[in-house]
This record gives sequence, C-alpha cells and structure tokens, in this order.
Amino acid sequence: MTNRFDPLWSLGLMSGTSMDGIDAAMLLTDGETISEFGASAEFAYLDDERAAIAVALEHGFAWRTAPDDRLRVAEDAVIQSHAAAVARLLCGEGAQPGLIGFHGQTIAHSPAEGWTWQIGDGAILAKAVNRPVVWDFRSADMVAGGEGAPLAPFFHFALAKHIGATEPLAFLNIGGVANVTWIDPRKTAPEEDGALLAFDTGPGNALLNDWMTRHGREPLDRDGGEAAKGSVATALLAANATTEFLARTPPKSLDRNEFALTLDRISDLSLPDGAATLTALTAECIARAQKHMPTPPARWLVCGGGRRNPVMMQMLSDRLSAPVEAVESVGLNGDTLEAQAFAYLAVRASRGLPLSAPDTTGCARPLTGGKISRP
Repeated sequence: MTNRFDPLWSLGLMSGTSMDGIDAAMLLTDGETISEFGASAEFAYLDDERAAIAVALEHGFAWRTAPDDRLRVAEDAVIQSHAAAVARLLCGEGAQPGLIGFHGQTIAHSPAEGWTWQIGDGAILAKAVNRPVVWDFRSADMVAGGEGAPLAPFFHFALAKHIGATEPLAFLNIGGVANVTWIDPRKTAPEEDGALLAFDTGPGNALLNDWMTRHGREPLDRDGGEAAKGSVATALLAANATTEFLARTPPKSLDRNEFALTLDRISDLSLPDGAATLTALTAECIARAQKHMPTPPARWLVCGGGRRNPVMMQMLSDRLSAPVEAVESVGLNGDTLEAQAFAYLAVRASRGLPLSAPDTTGCARPLTGGKISRP
C-alpha cells in the first residue's frame, strides 16, 4: 500500500495564446516538491489546426452566446492535436503518467465578468488517451472571486525551492501575454501570506507575432531580427504603455487581445520599427510591474518564447534593476515550464491541495480546483 503523497509521474499539456503549438512534459512530483523532470517536447500545430484555433480566438467572445459550427471544428482540432501529442511523447520506453494535466486552449478571458473559456473537453481527451485527465483548472478560482490566472505561480514556488533560492526572485513568462511571479523562497508553502505575488504584466509575444503575420511573415520575430533593424517609436511606445491596466494593483490578468488596438496605432510604421516598438512595449510593461512587488527581486528568470529574442532580453536588462537570465541558467527548460506546471497542478488537484491564493489570482482564500475525468 503506497502513501497517498508518494510522488507520481504526471504529464502536463499546455497550448498558449501565441498559438505556436503544444508543449508536453513529464514531471515526477508529490504535488509539493519536484522529484524529477521527465521527457518533454513541443509539437507544432498543423496549419489547419492553427487556422481553426485562430478563428476561435477571434470569435470567442461572440461565441459565448451564439456559437456556430466553427467552434466544433476548433474543439476537435484541440482534442486531436493534444491526443496526438500525448501519443508521440509516450511512444518510447520510459515512465508512464498516472495523470494528464490538460489546460485546453484559451479563446476568451474576461476576469471582470468572472468568466474564462478554455476549449477542449477533458472527458473526451481521457477516452482518447486512456488515462485520467485533470482539466478545467480555472473555473473554481473565478467562482471564488479570482482572476483565474495566472496559475503557474505555485509551480514557480516549487521551482524556487528546487534550485535552492534563498532570497526573493521573479519568474517571468513571456508567452502570448507576459506574466510574472514574485517569490519569497524563505516561506514554507506557496499559499502562505507573503510567499507569492503574481500577475499579468501586459502583452508578451502576441502583438509582435500578429504584427509579423500582418506583414506576410512567419508569426514571430525570429531571434529579434526585425526589431534589431528597427528604431523604437518613442511617442507611440509612451501612448501604448499608459493604460489603466498597468496602474492597477495586482492580482490582475489579461485577455490576449486586450492591447489589440496597439497594432492599429502603429500601422504606419515600417516592419522593423513596428517590431522594435512592440518589443519595447513588452519590456516597458514588465519594467513597470516592479513597482507592485513587495521588495525588488534579486534576479529575473525568464521562460517562454520571449527569452529566445535577444533584443527583448537586452531591453529587459536595460530596464530592470537585477540580472535578467533565461531559466536555463539554473538548469531548467524554458520551453516546457508551463507544461510542467500543469503536470504539477494536476497532482495537486488530485490531492485536494490549493492551486491558487489571494496573492496570485485574487481569490477569496487558498483553494483547489480542476475536474478529474477518467477513461
């Protein structure tokens, strides 16, 4: 008979609003500490899958009351692509997961209304992969008055302990939207008062990706190549970095399209100047987040696609008051951290442990969440 807190292998699946694909990662954990990192991989969406999901992102708010057949196409694409990712990751020999942590694909997020929408039915996925699936991680938090996001901070706390941090630090994730977790690793548990502060800082890569797409390029500024050739339009940067959201006290979260008007405001810029200005906007919003933190972090550890953009990283270094490093500098994998987070949260949810707290999402009290569907 095993102790119910013995570590078990869990497989996390994450598809962000940047729509580049699915991250899948294995993690051995008891839901509190990290025992071992397992296999991981990124699986790009097929063109038709990405197109169906892009339509869902465009129409998510309208489909809340008037869905059409394109919603079914998008949901099918999400399930099929995630089931294929599980099969491909597990096709070789090695550890097999006792749980799947399935985030789904966010197509709309409105914390002011207490509503968020991730498409992809975990019960259908459980049958497709023949394993228990933990999903719908955000609803319980929103019912309790939370923003439903970000949810990775409890995992970030475990990572801070895992790497032996001894003073406050920040994990910065630059995906479609950028979010930060300030951590005091001297605390004993993530739900403890003062252990965490987490919030979305503003746009991450989404605007930059959309800008590149508008100009007929691949949906990212690879290695910051265009931004490096451009100049920041200072006046436009200032105009777009003075929103009510940036001043609001956290916790707080964003829908991917919250800053979408920015693209129209910079439409007269050249491709390189627009890329430079949008990259600077992400960095400036992150820099302004420092004023909300209890104490300055001793270091910034960056994950997500943004860490691969040297122009973005240099702009952050110029604006932040502590060293800025990719998480690889402490032996972590920045491509799979969010997938690992949902593997970790799946185990916590299965054991009734908290997934969020007032200082991470604004919920009324530390609380668990998620649904468990079995094949």
